[in-house]
Amino acid sequence: MATVSKHSCAAPNAKCVTTSDGNGFIRFGRSIVIFLRQVGRLSTADTYTTVLNSFSRFCNAADVPLPEVCADLMTAYETYLAARGICPNSRSFYMRNLRAIYNRAVDKELVGQSYPFRRVYTGIDKTVKRAVPLTVIRSMRDMELSPEPELDFARDMFLFSFYTRGMSFVDMAYLRKSDLKNGVLTYRRRKTGQLLFVKWEKPMQDLTDRYDTAGSPYLLPIIREPEIDERAQYKRTAHFVNRHLKIIGQRLGLSIPLTSYVARHGWASIARSKNIPIATISEAMGHDSETTTRIYLASLDTAVVDRANSLILRSL
Repeated sequence: MATVSKHSCAAPNAKCVTTSDGNGFIRFGRSIVIFLRQVGRLSTADTYTTVLNSFSRFCNAADVPLPEVCADLMTAYETYLAARGICPNSRSFYMRNLRAIYNRAVDKELVGQSYPFRRVYTGIDKTVKRAVPLTVIRSMRDMELSPEPELDFARDMFLFSFYTRGMSFVDMAYLRKSDLKNGVLTYRRRKTGQLLFVKWEKPMQDLTDRYDTAGSPYLLPIIREPEIDERAQYKRTAHFVNRHLKIIGQRLGLSIPLTSYVARHGWASIARSKNIPIATISEAMGHDSETTTRIYLASLDTAVVDRANSLILRSL
């Protein structure tokens, strides 16, 4: 049986060998990825795959026996990430997900709990501001981009997100025409499962009218070939849009990279600047993590949210 000394993976160039029974951390993690895909948790499966690939590179593509996943090893991995310019929040992202995989192994009694992540950073620092003011949204809307259809499309997808209270790109991708009834767009957040209602406004209609989606059940031309690896199409389009949004941001002289997520941050920031209550903003964006706000509010009349969005759109 091939063996390694304890903490043998603590240096990036060390050779890590899994135990003969296959009870290795990376192998176990990949088995969890297979399970997650089987039960439809594709986003988590993709996240775990990304994290495991990074950790595998640190270990020179070898594995680590589960009992050897320890604090020294994780400290070394954190140092490895830092040396490659990975920012603290991204390092924390890797650590939190590795910890989740490790805890699954503990739950299955494959290894005893030794708290290997106790000395690495697993918090979330305040990030560089990713919101833009209303003047930038206006400038984007008014840009003449028709000679450049790739930029035009990226701009329109950004604006649709903004118009719909910062709807996430994945939720936009899966919007169906049947979700729009009687002037109300109804959708369920894929991230949280929360059901949201958005009053259909003229800027939303004007934007969707620009695109021919005849023959497709989807409202927007993000998934263009229904039922053919739709998730892959959504991800490709998301990358395409963000790549071209960065070009638009550069033309506008923005100090931050322009991405589809900036639309979400921007809506919240602008709403707050107009003295819309934080509770209303939280409800509008489907933030189910706003526990204190939800306890205080209990429930928020959808009309309040719709008035908030109408106020912002009229300001454009």
